[in-house]
Amino acid sequence: MKSTSWTRSLLNAPVNLTWEITSACNLSCRHCLSAKVGVSGARELDFAQCAGLIDELDRLRVFQINFGGGEPFLREDFLAILEYAQSKGIVTCVSTNGTVLDRGLVERLKRMDRLYIQVSLDGAGEETNDRIRGEGSYRRILAGIELLASRGFARFSLNMVVTRLNFREIPLLDRLAKEFGAGTRLSRFRPAGGGKGVWDQLSLSRDQLQELSLFLGSHPDILTADSFFAIAARDRRSLGLNMCGAARMTCSVSPDGSVYPCAFLQDDIFLAGNVTRQSLASIWRESGPFRMMRGLRIQSCESCHRFDLCHGGCPAVAYFLTGSLRHPDPECMATFRQSLAAENPGTRESA
Repeated sequence: MKSTSWTRSLLNAPVNLTWEITSACNLSCRHCLSAKVGVSGARELDFAQCAGLIDELDRLRVFQINFGGGEPFLREDFLAILEYAQSKGIVTCVSTNGTVLDRGLVERLKRMDRLYIQVSLDGAGEETNDRIRGEGSYRRILAGIELLASRGFARFSLNMVVTRLNFREIPLLDRLAKEFGAGTRLSRFRPAGGGKGVWDQLSLSRDQLQELSLFLGSHPDILTADSFFAIAARDRRSLGLNMCGAARMTCSVSPDGSVYPCAFLQDDIFLAGNVTRQSLASIWRESGPFRMMRGLRIQSCESCHRFDLCHGGCPAVAYFLTGSLRHPDPECMATFRQSLAAENPGTRESA
């Protein structure tokens, strides 16, 4: 059995935190992670509560806040919240659909030196993107991207959630990003939020996952996050985290202050507390769901030759597809290659 000592380590605070700052949005994407949050009707944290949480994150020396939504820039006081986080020296990243950016807003964003922008675009062309993010959204998103580039905002990337609809357009998206001086970032599609209802329609096939793994191996400049380590080949091992960081390195805060191990585990059983009733520090140290995640072991994976690459993969995918956190990631390449070898004896594994 391989060592699992990493499961027992505990940082005093998360390294980064994902914060869904609002549930308001002007698009209705088919795979929206925050679909459930958007219809909950829960009261959002006010500015004073947001500032109080930022103060605590500063005391805890949290390195980065990843702001999302909804669409963050639809919240009237979001710029003030963002500037307050910047004043504390905290690195901030904002995930936006880009449709509400204007010249004045971009000029204000340019003055923030620890700010990164991630613009969501789910197709290199209009037809594909609009099938996912809604009719007319491509042109509006592209206008926002053009504005960032033309006004000289250099720290931004284009992010695509990879589905079977846009899978073939990754090279085209990368080319488009380079034309605007932006980075390319891919996010893994997962059956959480609105993704549950369209998983069968949008999830990648086994052959597509295999092809994606090979593509990522030959394109180290393309950024990936969100547990691609279960898919990627060994040649990308040095490019990022090789295990789930939920409750170990990161956590998620919803618009009403509810805290979860990660943004993809927002079911009731994972609710760890609320920052309006207790400190984030106490939630981080003491909550039952966080303790459960830290003690999680995927024992069936510990003898796998890929265990050092993914440690069982993404628990959220396993949970929503199998009902168990202790099941291996169903999209893990080792699982697929075992099936392929059984179907085609003599097949040689490459990762």
